[in-house]
Amino acid sequence: MHETLVKISRKHQKYVGSHGYEHTERVIQTCKVIGEALDADMDILIPAAILHDIGRGNDNHAHHGAEIARKILKEQGYLKINEIVHAIEVHSFSAGGEAKTLEAQILSDVDKLDALGATGIYRAAQYGTEHDRPIEEFITHFHEKLLTLKNLLYTDMAREIAENRHKYMEKYLIQLDKELQDSA
Repeated sequence: MHETLVKISRKHQKYVGSHGYEHTERVIQTCKVIGEALDADMDILIPAAILHDIGRGNDNHAHHGAEIARKILKEQGYLKINEIVHAIEVHSFSAGGEAKTLEAQILSDVDKLDALGATGIYRAAQYGTEHDRPIEEFITHFHEKLLTLKNLLYTDMAREIAENRHKYMEKYLIQLDKELQDSA
């Protein structure tokens, strides 16, 4: 049903990377699970999930991606374009904005969930490598952003999932600190 959107989205992203298409694939799958459980409008949620990171490489990727998505959705004959675009525009931690619909809330939550737990650690390490950041900045990123995410979620279902992922990251940081102290 959304094959063309997937092809378009993949053209805008590398496959591997902290914000690569493999991240988008996980977001789509988790949006399906949470969206169905919460009775979201999947005609809004799934296109938004597919296109949510097509604006990467721009200072405000969410806003830029929303503009690109609006054009793509019109060309492809999608309905509910404003609702899809709203979800894309407010999904990002860094861009901010209030998610005013259930679908926008779910996309925002799922994007944040993918930055938590083992997957979040994987992505944070990728991001550090992509931006030539030393381990101290990698650790700082956890404290400034990743460990705050569980408090920014909209839905109870996402908060439940986030709890275990958050605890896993805390344990990881304790172990990392121990290893770094032992090697000093």
